[in-house]
Amino acid sequence: MKRKLVAALASIALVNNLTSQAQVVRALNPSVPFLMISPDSRGAALGDAGVASSPDANSIYWNTAKLTFLDKNIGATVSYTPWLRDLVGDMGLMNVGMFKKIDKNSSFGASMTYFDQGEIQFTTNTGQANGTFKSRDLSFTAGYSRKIGRDFSTGLNIKYIHSNLIGNQVINGVSSKPANNVAGDLSFFYTNEKPSAKNKDRGTRYSAGAVISNIGGKINYGRGAFYIPTNLKLGGAINFKLDAHNQFNFLLDANKLLIPTPPLWSNGVIVKGKNPETTGVISGIFGSFSDAPDGFTEEIREVTLSTGVEYWYNNFFALRGGYFMESNTKGGRKYVTTGLGFKISNYNLDLAYLVPTSQGSPLSNTWRISLIFDLDAKKVSNPTEVPTENQ
Repeated sequence: MKRKLVAALASIALVNNLTSQAQVVRALNPSVPFLMISPDSRGAALGDAGVASSPDANSIYWNTAKLTFLDKNIGATVSYTPWLRDLVGDMGLMNVGMFKKIDKNSSFGASMTYFDQGEIQFTTNTGQANGTFKSRDLSFTAGYSRKIGRDFSTGLNIKYIHSNLIGNQVINGVSSKPANNVAGDLSFFYTNEKPSAKNKDRGTRYSAGAVISNIGGKINYGRGAFYIPTNLKLGGAINFKLDAHNQFNFLLDANKLLIPTPPLWSNGVIVKGKNPETTGVISGIFGSFSDAPDGFTEEIREVTLSTGVEYWYNNFFALRGGYFMESNTKGGRKYVTTGLGFKISNYNLDLAYLVPTSQGSPLSNTWRISLIFDLDAKKVSNPTEVPTENQ
């Protein structure tokens, strides 16, 4: 049964293969790529950097270990992103989340992400319309964070993933099916503040984080098993508090997918690299640092960089900017991000906008909106808490 599957899956596998540049070789294309789309406006406005940013209600996506440093008892967040609207008109990503402080050393968080991939038109071998299907992905995440020192914490997530791309359609005699999977995240966070000896309103805070996300088995749609986007994220941040009203945050993140690099084929035979279809998940994770056919230089090209700058005035208004960079040979995504943030009473409103650096990018006109609710205005009594950006 012929249909517009190729076009639909091409738009779905957008995270790693958005730019159709001729020099792209061996790009990494995991399944369920919606797990790598930044769900909130603040992180998106900072060039998709957030591993070591100050904690907020969206930390369960960026780095769950940060949750225990929140200075509120309970909060929630909701975000929405129209996705690839220059290509299709009905794609969108929605995320909701919450956190609850258990005590001064531990916190719990949960989130749900829903990716509406729009309606797919099926066709017969002769091109006749043969029904439609609404493709969608969904994930539920629960996380726990605990301090194991004054300045250090760790976090653990477990998530359920559901992906329904084409329902139970039969293609070339093979029946497809919705896919389900379970995965986990392991995260670490360190932060240390150096107040000024001369002025209590001035100081510097250094933060660092590390996350291995989406650790889990392959996902199966009835047509073979595919890797999910297991990913290593490392990040650092520096906060400069200039006075009681002005502060800057500078962030840098590096990401590397821990899945096999596509091998080099010649006449139907692998001459360099490993066959992903026969490589196990654990072997794929550890081998992802040395399996690229072109060696170490190709492994380095698989690292994406995100950098961001954030300015806060009087804990009321935030101005953000960032840049995301990926090697041309691995997808070529490059874009500038910008955004605003406002804190009004117990609410934070964040906006983000993405500007691709190349013409014709399907990421053009991507914007996000997020709202964070501080459901309990009472701060947790804990002298070791690191202030958040909206404190």
